Amino acid sequence: MDLSRPRCRHWRELVLLASLLACGTRQAYSQISIDPESLLGIKGFRTVLVLQNVTQDVQEYSWHRGANDTAENMIVSYKPPSDTWQSGPMFSGRENVTRTGSLVIRRSALNDTGNYTARVDLGNRTEKATGCLSIQELEKKPDIWANASSVVEYMDPVAAICYTNATNVNWYVEYTRVSSNDRMTVSPDLKTLIIHRVSRYDRTLQCETESIPEFPRRSEPLSLSVDYGPDKVQLRTSHIILNGILSAKIGSEVHMECNAISRPSPKYHWTHNGSLVSLSGAKIILPSLSWEQMGRYRCIVENPMTQLTMYREFQIQVHRSEHSHVVNRGFYISGAKVVWLIVITVLSSIYLCGILIYILISHLSTRRQRGT
Repeated sequence: MDLSRPRCRHWRELVLLASLLACGTRQAYSQISIDPESLLGIKGFRTVLVLQNVTQDVQEYSWHRGANDTAENMIVSYKPPSDTWQSGPMFSGRENVTRTGSLVIRRSALNDTGNYTARVDLGNRTEKATGCLSIQELEKKPDIWANASSVVEYMDPVAAICYTNATNVNWYVEYTRVSSNDRMTVSPDLKTLIIHRVSRYDRTLQCETESIPEFPRRSEPLSLSVDYGPDKVQLRTSHIILNGILSAKIGSEVHMECNAISRPSPKYHWTHNGSLVSLSGAKIILPSLSWEQMGRYRCIVENPMTQLTMYREFQIQVHRSEHSHVVNRGFYISGAKVVWLIVITVLSSIYLCGILIYILISHLSTRRQRGT
């Protein structure tokens, strides 16, 4: 439902009544009339004095400045039958008459305020109507001020003031009209807006006044610099990470990159097995993965303005296909060779034991023979 129209009409009627009293005349009551709502104009805009109750058999429309329709007061006239216009002594170069008899004033000025009389020649009779035009000047755009221009999300409040004499003030945050809610408060006089918990989306503030209905005046946008994050830390690598484990082959190239949403841009730090890595930045490249480079890596993201820190971590392990062949870091042996090695070792042990037993028996036999 549009509630502005009745309010506007009521406001226009009050202005019209005041204008008529100031001009010292009242609307002439005749068959033709001037629409009361058209008797209000805005400086710098086009004003149209609308003529009402006009019949089809018009011979001539003429508009005059003042309450009389004398030739000396004529502004401009229009004859429908011949489709011709004629200017008079009061013509300023900005007026014209439409084919329906309305007076158009381009780029209305404050000194256009005053009485205007329309005369309609119907051939067998003449009708007149007089109205008092009031040209109003729009107030300048309101000024806006805030107690801070750089804030931290969800930590700092902001108070903004609209400098205006108007009593009807609207507030806009990020070009959307707002009112008091659980996050912000508009003062009873409507001239102060307090955002208790600023978010990253509260980047522009504006106030709007409406001293003349249907002609709102909005301030220039006031920009806020809102620091936030880091959040949504993501880790990207050249290998697949499953359950926090990155499997890679010895000698392979490994890329690691850390990203986060933050304002301003965050600082990145890396640790390996709890020790700070000398390399800094969001990316780390291991050209040829070695045994010493295995272990746990952590990406630390820090925003010095919000004083918030977040991290993501994972562990690099040797690829399973290599791990099954590893006995130690310098010796590799297959499963079949291990079985053969065990068999040879056992047979060799039996053979050696047999030789030792044989030598021992031979030695004892020799000692017995010498004793007899």
